[in-house]
Amino acid sequence: MTVSTQAPPTPARPAGDPGPGSAAGPGTGLDPGELDGLRTVRARHPWRWAAGAAALVVLVQFLHGLATNPAWDWATFRLYFTADTILQAIGRTLELTAYGTVLGFALGAGVAAMRLSRSAILRTLAWAYVWVFRSIPLIVQLVFWFNLSYLYKRFGFGIPFGPTFGDFETVGVLGALGAAVLGLGLHQAAFAAEIIRGGVIAVGAGQREAAAALGIPRGRQAWRIVLPQAMRSILPAAANEVISLLKGTSVVYVMAIGELFYQAQVIYGRTGRVVPLLMVATVWYVVLTTVLSIGQYYVERYFSRGARRTPPPTPLQRLRAFLRSLPARTSGGTP
Repeated sequence: MTVSTQAPPTPARPAGDPGPGSAAGPGTGLDPGELDGLRTVRARHPWRWAAGAAALVVLVQFLHGLATNPAWDWATFRLYFTADTILQAIGRTLELTAYGTVLGFALGAGVAAMRLSRSAILRTLAWAYVWVFRSIPLIVQLVFWFNLSYLYKRFGFGIPFGPTFGDFETVGVLGALGAAVLGLGLHQAAFAAEIIRGGVIAVGAGQREAAAALGIPRGRQAWRIVLPQAMRSILPAAANEVISLLKGTSVVYVMAIGELFYQAQVIYGRTGRVVPLLMVATVWYVVLTTVLSIGQYYVERYFSRGARRTPPPTPLQRLRAFLRSLPARTSGGTP
């Protein structure tokens, strides 16, 4: 018995039938030649344009109010925007932000490592730390650390539950600035630990298994394989926490530390110009946040090299390309 491998003959197609793969089939009622005369019409979105116009009207009204309403008192704003006391307060704000960020993420990395540990004791302690410091408001923590000398007059070092080799007064070491840095750092560490842990567990287990199969030590696996990939997940949330900490330093006004918001309060308490001094603090916070956001963009771009062969152009590169294309645009040529 022989099985034929030849395909059955294709039935003849009627004249004028362009076939199933053609755009103009027998059910469309159009001949292939009629498609050449069709005109493409873009879809209209009247409600989208109406919403955009309404948003622009609201924005223009707001800007007009900023420019014409005398209650904003822009003369006082210009007077104090670059005052020496305000600039010194900005320096103290950046100092608190830097100290809190370094302490918070250094301690948070250790807490994250404990949460990822195989030891049940370390995992429990790390979870308890995160739970406690995320539950208590930052302002409560700052007031507590500021009054720590009320609970513990002196601190000593020596053998646990044994003799003490030396001690010192708490109030002499942990002043207002030290208490603020300690409170900000411990509070930040709880959130940083979860950010770092989330970035590490986002890396596929296959990466570590492949590295282990190649005989790469565990420390080198974490530093050279896991961490660079985890940074792409860690950086956006970490930058958001740093920006939040920058604005959160305004809470230390309860400790009479001369940061930006506290200094603005002092000035408008003396002059009675509340609104312009609040605008001074607001604009400076916007400027500092913008600088941090730009730094975040370039750091994320650096760590995205392994995911993209050719990173997209930066806004500055796009601007340069647009400026180079302007002569061709104005002359009517192709850019």
